[in-house]
Amino acid sequence: MGGAGFTLGQLAAALKTTVDGDVTRVVTGVASLEAAGPEHIAFVADGRYRRAALASRAGAFLAADDVHDLPAPVIRCREPRLMLIELLNLFHPPASSIPGISTAARVAADARVHLHPFAYVGPGAEIGEDSVLHPHVVVRDGVRVGRRVIIHAGAVLGADGFGYTWDGSAHRKIPQVGTVVIEDDVEIGANTTIDRGTLGPTVVRRGVKIDNLVMVAHNVEIGEDTVIAAQTGISGSCRIGRGVLLAGQVGIGDHITIGDGAVVNAKSGVVSDVPADGKFAGTYARPVTEYHRIWAAEARLPEVLRRLRALERRLEELTKGE
Repeated sequence: MGGAGFTLGQLAAALKTTVDGDVTRVVTGVASLEAAGPEHIAFVADGRYRRAALASRAGAFLAADDVHDLPAPVIRCREPRLMLIELLNLFHPPASSIPGISTAARVAADARVHLHPFAYVGPGAEIGEDSVLHPHVVVRDGVRVGRRVIIHAGAVLGADGFGYTWDGSAHRKIPQVGTVVIEDDVEIGANTTIDRGTLGPTVVRRGVKIDNLVMVAHNVEIGEDTVIAAQTGISGSCRIGRGVLLAGQVGIGDHITIGDGAVVNAKSGVVSDVPADGKFAGTYARPVTEYHRIWAAEARLPEVLRRLRALERRLEELTKGE
């Protein structure tokens, strides 16, 4: 396998699945339904994308078992999103790093992590095995990073928390003497910042996935397997539960608790606790069903106002003679 491409038979064997159609057809890459040409295999997540697949020029498809009558050979699978990961790894295997330490770097001889150029690891920091720090990552002093953690370019872990007190004439800085703890299998996006605790740690639990440009303030705790999308801001001392989804540009006030499994939709402003499995939206955030009712009502306000004014005029006419 490899070289200029793979036959569908080779791909099916590697993915431990089957092919509907010509197993000898060769594909050289993976592309979207819209961009694919005859040399590509395209991904069909489920039946909702069948119409787009019928219009696609793809030479083959990776599709769920229940998507039928596609215009090219199909590699079948039960979980196409999971299988797509394996397919992409076949065409784009992770680049192998060149072992060794640059002559310009100051790294302990027994270090076993992958540090890209210009990454900085401060005094007393700990980085676990198989972790990767991309260019310009900063891991400040005393920060602890677990195993298999990926930190993308420009992220900063362990900057001072934003803590000041007014002394009557100026804002006095409160020393930030805590740390940051990142557990195993976390991924942190580019230019994300995770501040150290004022006292004690800011904690990101196992399996958390954080997008680019996210701000995590001092003494926050983020539960296992939570996903946080770009430009979200989490204020100090918040508790985010396990398996939470925070969509893009969510803002969370300080000392808020988000329960396990909760979903907070994009651009929501959260100023009170969110219960476990709650679904919230809007600014200020409120339960999704309530938010949708308010949103629908807003669209009817001009008509409601017109009818109200008409009723007021009618009432004035009826009461003129009294």
